[in-house]
Amino acid sequence: MTALPPVRRIRRVALPVALCVGLAAALSACAEDPDEGTNGVGRLPANEIEKKARAAADGAVSVRLAGNLVSKSGTYRLNMRLKAQGATGSVTTRTSTFELLRVGDALFLKAGAAFWRHAEGSAKPGGSSGAPESSGSSGSSGSSGSSEPDIDVAEKLDGKYVKVPQDDPSYKQLRGFTEMNVLLKGLLELHGEVRKGDRDKVGGVRTIEVVGGQHGEGGTLDVALEGTPFPLQFARGGGGGVVALSDWNKDFPLVEPEKEDILDYGRQLPRTND
Repeated sequence: MTALPPVRRIRRVALPVALCVGLAAALSACAEDPDEGTNGVGRLPANEIEKKARAAADGAVSVRLAGNLVSKSGTYRLNMRLKAQGATGSVTTRTSTFELLRVGDALFLKAGAAFWRHAEGSAKPGGSSGAPESSGSSGSSGSSGSSEPDIDVAEKLDGKYVKVPQDDPSYKQLRGFTEMNVLLKGLLELHGEVRKGDRDKVGGVRTIEVVGGQHGEGGTLDVALEGTPFPLQFARGGGGGVVALSDWNKDFPLVEPEKEDILDYGRQLPRTND
């Protein structure tokens, strides 16, 4: 077999090498940029991403908050639409579900008969009692009664709004579920040194995580990489619950119930920490 001239041999070796180098360069050039088409916050340090998310939340006029919260007083599942003027939505505890509506300072609670039966059954002997009245009064006084459930009362209150008196001990607690700024300030708080975590999607929107603590024990915040860098999900550290935040700046109506849909409970409202 005739040996190839040295020049031709070099060319045959060099050609595959050149193809490999060119292919590698092409593949490298085509590699997806994780921040391409985003708002650019993914390129920032973790603390800057957190600041931008907080600023976006602080500047928002409304939001929907849905998820679980675990606190010393109990575990709650919230599905609330919130804005400065008020809120509407539902709260579920270990034993019951009820709806809340706040229009300014006026706070209304609506629940089914099961909620009110549980409330009556949980009352202590010697506590205040009385049948619900039409919405002429918002006081919490009533005649004395027993701890036995009043099924008639529960049926009358079923599906009706009860206006929560501002001097009722439950008013402050229930209103806390309707305060946009209070909830966001308490929820969107990372502890420990922050770092960037994984990229993911929340509600179809690309996100980047900001993680508090080495293993997320200080909470994890998912920040939108598209449009305004709103926080879209927050996982509280220590198993304190996960909430999704959506419908940022989407307005919704707040209207007080019709008078015929409001009844007076006639006594101190039940606490919601059970």
